[in-house]
Amino acid sequence: MVVDDHPMWRDGVRADLEASGRVEVVAEAADGGDAIERAREAMPELVLMDLNLPTVPGVEAIRRIVEESPHVKVLVLSASAEEADVLEAVKVGASGYLLKSATAAELVDAVVRVRAGEPAFSPTLAALVLGEFRRMSGTTEPGLTPRETEVLRLVAKGYTYREIADQLFLSVKTVQNHVQNILTKLQLSRRYELMRYAIRRGLDRS
Repeated sequence: MVVDDHPMWRDGVRADLEASGRVEVVAEAADGGDAIERAREAMPELVLMDLNLPTVPGVEAIRRIVEESPHVKVLVLSASAEEADVLEAVKVGASGYLLKSATAAELVDAVVRVRAGEPAFSPTLAALVLGEFRRMSGTTEPGLTPRETEVLRLVAKGYTYREIADQLFLSVKTVQNHVQNILTKLQLSRRYELMRYAIRRGLDRS
């Protein structure tokens, strides 16, 4: 599925993908809200997503598509090489990030790789993503996922469930589920015990 707010660009991308004989475009969307709906209806294997979209920003659309349908892969195709855009897209679930300066062959190759479960990034962005991944791996709490570690840091800082949900663009129920999972994994039973644990680990200062 191709998501971009410029019809001529979508037409060009569709033509390049289908001319390869390796990719079939099953749907298109012109904004973030439409992308969420069309992904829900068409259930594509992969969504090729721009970030700068009307109605719902691309990053938020990615997060919602991946949360609702984890089997759907997302490859970003954007003009932005800004570090914050790249890392935020990966953080919410994108499996790859390609700049719009890519050739048709590079685009097809990236789509095929991401669809097969491999990451794909423009060469100039790969080092950036790898560096951030290493940094995150080094700071993740033992036994916790990166998302649980994020939640734990905010618990340590005294944030309420609502404030954590707003900060991480999650529902309050999802935050409560994360906290319950963290308590179980750390063999703790109450939130104040969790806060004490996190403060001892210095997470309130990270």
